[in-house]
Amino acid sequence: MQPDTRLARILHILVHMHLRGGTTTSETIAKMLHTQPSLVRRTMASLREAGYVESITGPGGGWVLSCKLSDLTVRDIYAAIARKSPFAIGPADDNPACPVERAINGFLDDALGSAEEALLRRLAKTRLSDIARAVQAPKA
Repeated sequence: MQPDTRLARILHILVHMHLRGGTTTSETIAKMLHTQPSLVRRTMASLREAGYVESITGPGGGWVLSCKLSDLTVRDIYAAIARKSPFAIGPADDNPACPVERAINGFLDDALGSAEEALLRRLAKTRLSDIARAVQAPKA
């Protein structure tokens, strides 16, 4: 199973947009990510709905950040794009009447819930400006 790389790719886009300044076209973003501009537009729409980017039409248009990276955490971006659990494993539903399946599902639900809470806490601690500073920091 392929990992879901949407969060990493969107963080990549947002930090690049910040470092570049100004507007960035869907075509430019698509080249960065080796994908299609139509996929970029669909992905950026969720960020626009969350208020993190705006689309500018016309010549010189494209996508522009609508807030500072220091105002955004990785969790904010994750919440804007998350549509399912961050984990590929989950409970079974082969035989809901089976007490063994119910016990296992209860255990897995609890463990996955705890893991997701820990992940979200960690994502909330990192601002996108922290990532941008790491890119800009001189190497020793």
